[in-house]
Amino acid sequence: MNALSLSSMGRLADFAPLFARVIVGVIMTAHGWQKLVGGPGAFGESTLAALGVPLPVLMGFVVTLVELVGGIFLIVGLLSRLSALLLTVNLVVATLLVKVDLGLIAAEGAGAELDLALIAGLVVVLLAGPGKLALDRVLGLDPFNERERR
Repeated sequence: MNALSLSSMGRLADFAPLFARVIVGVIMTAHGWQKLVGGPGAFGESTLAALGVPLPVLMGFVVTLVELVGGIFLIVGLLSRLSALLLTVNLVVATLLVKVDLGLIAAEGAGAELDLALIAGLVVVLLAGPGKLALDRVLGLDPFNERERR
């Protein structure tokens, strides 16, 4: 009967931030890489300008940098909370600019569901921290996580 209990799952809780970081980090890195290969300036001129974003070329480079570097930093657990915060802002703005009129699940194309799921994963990192398996912990770069220092 003990094999069917969920008490052993508690030992795996330390891996939750790792899974959230890596999955969201890979997705955000892929989005940033896609913009980098296509040209951050071109992304700004075509997509961001059409949405009415001010300084679209500059913002194309900013978005590309945040997604690419922020995603990589999440994967390895470096400056995790800062990366999660910047990526959350990025996704909230993108959702408000692009997806709010499409709804949760769009009839054609993608609705807001992926963006909201990614935001949820980022909020896990923001609130719970990067977890034990992160460079932040090794380097002592997560000053907000008192619980892990005890």
